[in-house]
Amino acid sequence: MWITNFLTSSIGRKLIMSLTGLFLILFLTVHLAGNLQLLWNDGGESFNSYAYMMTHNPLIKLIAYGNYFFILLHAFVGILLYFQNKGAKGTKYAVSTNASASWSSKNMALLGTLILAFILLHMGDFWLKMKMGEGWINEVDSIALGHPVKDLYEKVNYSFSQLWIVIVYLVGLGVLALHLSHGFASAFQTLGLNHKKYTPMIKMLGKIYSILIPAGFAIIPLYVYFFK
Repeated sequence: MWITNFLTSSIGRKLIMSLTGLFLILFLTVHLAGNLQLLWNDGGESFNSYAYMMTHNPLIKLIAYGNYFFILLHAFVGILLYFQNKGAKGTKYAVSTNASASWSSKNMALLGTLILAFILLHMGDFWLKMKMGEGWINEVDSIALGHPVKDLYEKVNYSFSQLWIVIVYLVGLGVLALHLSHGFASAFQTLGLNHKKYTPMIKMLGKIYSILIPAGFAIIPLYVYFFK
């Protein structure tokens, strides 16, 4: 079947990488917007209400499960491309033919693997414990919702009061920044958006995005550790 042959080909895999990558870039933006509510001085009311909505709205739950699938698919296809390119050319995944290629562009598979490990650690510390229920995360009355909700605000504050967790998060976000610095523009290039007029703009936007988004996430553990 042609669709199967295409999606299992080198071009098809790169297309999957670019589309899933762009979806995850969008997800990071939305996720950061929600998490920044941790900085609001309302005792966690806004963040806990947001977290409840994210875990109980059927549409958002469907998107969330799709996001988990795309993360795993992005990682799996990336590893396949790495070994495919290494076997064919004896080089690493995403190595540019230009000798001046950046370190991040030459080590996208390594960076992606580290990010996957970071995501699993993050989900184990928050998502898994939230699902395990009582004994891991307490409940608190929500003024906005009118009923008790899980107090993820308290859990975040507790986790980010520990220096080793803050350090792990900052390292993980640094790795994410390196991965995004090349992956953002690469995703558009794979989709054929390669033009002498617009490509430099896309690359610049990618550089800005790769700094602002990880920096935005980094503010949260630093603020909690030093000011709470």
